[in-house]
Amino acid sequence: MQVDLFDFDLPEELIAQTPLANRTSSRLLVLNKETGETEHRQFEDLAAYIQAGDLLVLNDTRVIPARLFGVKRDTGAKAELLLLKALGGDRWETLAKPAKKLRAGTVIDFGGEPGKPVLTAVVEEEGDMGGRVVRFEYAGIFNEILDRLGSMPLPPYIKETLPDRERYQTVYAKHEGSAAAPTAGLHFTEAFLDKLKDKGVRIAFVTLHVGLGTFRPVSADTVEEHEMHAEFYTMPEETAALIRETKQNGRRVIAVGTTSARTLETVAQRCEEEGSEVHEMRGWTSIFIYPGYTFRLVDAMLTNFHLPKSTLIMMISALAGRERVLAAYREAVERRYRFFSFGDAMFIH
Repeated sequence: MQVDLFDFDLPEELIAQTPLANRTSSRLLVLNKETGETEHRQFEDLAAYIQAGDLLVLNDTRVIPARLFGVKRDTGAKAELLLLKALGGDRWETLAKPAKKLRAGTVIDFGGEPGKPVLTAVVEEEGDMGGRVVRFEYAGIFNEILDRLGSMPLPPYIKETLPDRERYQTVYAKHEGSAAAPTAGLHFTEAFLDKLKDKGVRIAFVTLHVGLGTFRPVSADTVEEHEMHAEFYTMPEETAALIRETKQNGRRVIAVGTTSARTLETVAQRCEEEGSEVHEMRGWTSIFIYPGYTFRLVDAMLTNFHLPKSTLIMMISALAGRERVLAAYREAVERRYRFFSFGDAMFIH
């Protein structure tokens, strides 16, 4: 299957650069995955499409201030690291800029004064497409230093600065470790979640720490050639029990975002292999969902609008059909929806 089949024209001015003042004031495009019918609503209208007994599954990962700006110790030239995965022993998988200048053995200093940095990184391994494994040296508590020196890792298509870091976190963010926000969840407020609970909608959480795959484009010509990078996930028993009960009652499991969907489908696949019902689980997943895939657990999905030719638009095309998704995207462009991380939402049911 050609990657170009998932391309579409998007005017640059539709890429949302800043979040709305009110999280729930975004627009909502509703797509019926069976008929292709679309409706154009406001986000708070989502409550009308979710019924008592349905289960809303949210990703409670918390974004760390993972972008570090420093200087090479030998030349004083600027260098940048984006932390992607903790490897243990103060070693991290990172994306580095300018990667060609950051060879194994390079020392990068962050913060402090010349000769007295607050944090130092030593490049230990070189990977492809800017990937570097670094080892940090510091005195004190790493997370506190990172909170002081790091910046939020906003996607490269966002050019504006973000004065309030919490606006790139969901209101339910809990477990630190993500290099990007699960952006479908940015639309929710505590009040709106309470409104859904009052209606009888059940709420559950999984954790998937968004990593390298989010920042790497699909460079292959065909979908089948693309390789996903692994990300760490956790399915708590409390959530597993709610999923079992929801399915037994004939109600829907609704994934909030592609990260929640990937976690749910990873668990479903592994339980299927075991011949077991859904249960508590954690591990690494590199699941790649594209048309031809049959969803095991996810019945509906809330998501933002995704980049052309991305693995994310391929995933929602697996749920609703490529032609229906691209037709809905054309409508979204015509009606001037806001796209990507700080943009509007789409509900596929």
